[in-house]
Amino acid sequence: MQALDPQLDIDRFFQRVGHARERVLLLDYDGTLAPFHKRPERAEPYPRVAQLLRDLSRRCATRIVIVSGRRLADLRGPLARIPHDEAWASHGWEHFTVGGDRLGYEPPRGAQRQLQLAEAPARCLAMHGARIERKVASVAVHWRGMQPGAAERVRELLAQAWRGLAMDELALLEFDGGVELRARGRDKGDAVREILASCGPDAACAYLGDDLTDEDAFGAIRERGLGVLVRPEPRDTRAQLWIAPPRELVAFLERWCESGAPR
Repeated sequence: MQALDPQLDIDRFFQRVGHARERVLLLDYDGTLAPFHKRPERAEPYPRVAQLLRDLSRRCATRIVIVSGRRLADLRGPLARIPHDEAWASHGWEHFTVGGDRLGYEPPRGAQRQLQLAEAPARCLAMHGARIERKVASVAVHWRGMQPGAAERVRELLAQAWRGLAMDELALLEFDGGVELRARGRDKGDAVREILASCGPDAACAYLGDDLTDEDAFGAIRERGLGVLVRPEPRDTRAQLWIAPPRELVAFLERWCESGAPR
């Protein structure tokens, strides 16, 4: 583990976890709890992670919230593998609780029209090996697993296809293995703020994520908890702590469990 913020005292943070009456762990899935897979439905959690999350939920009174860029429909596999109390999908545009409550936000009509215009040419890139994903508020083009030359060709063709779109209501965002054209208005940071608003002021909270799309969440949690970057190598980030998976991820969850377990 490496502190990225000189003001971070990780021992003091885990002392807070131990003394807190309320604990909330917010987690991205792909690239954080599970290694990336070119077929996302096959992405399995790192060894021991699922069991540690069960321990956190049962023994440490920890509320577990999944915050993912996936569509809610595509989170069914991961949600069946790991314990959770609720999930936010599509970068904060969809919400689900284990009690069955569902909430979906709709992007503005102008953004919806632009996304419809963006989807058709993006679909044509499937013949080059790209995977196209249409979400409630975005179109994502994935080239993970493709040869570098083929991936660069897809990137070039996509830039040409999307050049004429009206971008005032859309944001073009890169992620690890692709690019996403998303409606403005919501992101993972909004999901984190809504979660924190439901917590008491003294709750111990942490957000674990790996990608550029998690930066909004790191910014949102900074004043109330700990942002943890989970990836093999560090990068510029708003997170306060960096851990390398899977060993340090497991160690972080173990320490949370040890700190929060009843004495």
